[in-house]
Amino acid sequence: MKRVLLLLPAAGYRNADFLAAAKTLDVEIICAANYCHQLAPLWGMSPIRSVPFDQPEAAVKQVLAALGRKPDAVLAVDDAGLELAALLRERLHLPGNPPEAVRLTRDKLAFRFLLHRSGLNCPAFYHLDSDDRAATLRPPLQFPVVVKARRLSASRGVIRADTPQAFTQAVRWMHGIQVKADRDAARLGLVVEGFIPGREYALEGLLQDGRLRVLALFDKPDPMDGPYFEETLYVTPSRLPQQRQDEIAQTTQRACDLAGLISGPVHAEMRVNEQGAWLLEIAARSIGGLCGRMLRHALGMSLEELILRHALDRPLPLTRHDQATGVMMIPVPGRGIFQRAHNLDGALQVAHISDIQITASAGQVIAPPPEGAGYLGFIFAHATSPEAVESSLREAHQHLAFEIQADISINPESVAAVLPGASAKSQ
Repeated sequence: MKRVLLLLPAAGYRNADFLAAAKTLDVEIICAANYCHQLAPLWGMSPIRSVPFDQPEAAVKQVLAALGRKPDAVLAVDDAGLELAALLRERLHLPGNPPEAVRLTRDKLAFRFLLHRSGLNCPAFYHLDSDDRAATLRPPLQFPVVVKARRLSASRGVIRADTPQAFTQAVRWMHGIQVKADRDAARLGLVVEGFIPGREYALEGLLQDGRLRVLALFDKPDPMDGPYFEETLYVTPSRLPQQRQDEIAQTTQRACDLAGLISGPVHAEMRVNEQGAWLLEIAARSIGGLCGRMLRHALGMSLEELILRHALDRPLPLTRHDQATGVMMIPVPGRGIFQRAHNLDGALQVAHISDIQITASAGQVIAPPPEGAGYLGFIFAHATSPEAVESSLREAHQHLAFEIQADISINPESVAAVLPGASAKSQ
């Protein structure tokens, strides 16, 4: 039986999906988790617990000391474990992306320098250190600008500023968010770059011996113009002209080559305008949340199974795109304490809706970007056209309502309110 070391985050959306894929393939999973067994559920058999994913050099020693027999592959479920997984593969002499390539693509500043040196489309940018005075200095760029934390994902830690006053507020807010989320915040500082106009798209791919295989190109139909860039809809196949789709794939391939990524899943985000494709980021992992579930029909299996098959050098399926599919990451309408969702049955009866998963738990503190890193849940749709998928997702969202208790630390006079899925207005 093949063995895979799987790095499981306590708050990972996809832990169960990876474990289910391993069971389908009759693969033994050894779990390394970044939580204590007393604070989070027990995933898998005899996991290696309390592994500090954010201290990869120290974590490598801990995992290797507890590992026992060498695994056949090492995989990280999400961003938090990517560098540790790369280091473990290097120490265990297993194939995969070099640690240096993973570090580069996780760091928004390093990735911007890579794009700039290579001649790929890249906005003007600069590094802003953590000095308190930095927030009061006018940026040496034309407004609007975008302020970004260096290693956060899922729209967390990204704010657009259109004026000097907004820039000062954004920098101070962003420093606070990064301090809470990244132990290296003081050293990292922030990235400030010019705003790139255009529509956003996402590419899901797989690198095989350095060559990019495109699994899907997603349209993001909602404008992503800020100030907080919350993601909502992903729809595939893309409605872009084929020439533009080819350009996106070629640009992603070139950036992977330059970064040194050679193997495994790749998720790329980009904007497209008259000047072409502008890469926002490339991650050496697959799409986040539960979004990968919409690719099951196209792949003939789960995305997690495909990733495991690739890691173990097993045959991979052909991809078919005879059906349009999409997902809505249900947006968080405001900061508060989630209570429950209403009218799921009505939303499920909307034409072409295949599933709705509410992933927020009762009592969970939630917040939209730029602070929050999660969603209320996911709505999935399949139809004969991207237009029908998009329409069904929006209609299903209108049916949903969410009971959220306002955060009294922000507004002491607030009371519980039922919030409609498409609006933050109380009923």
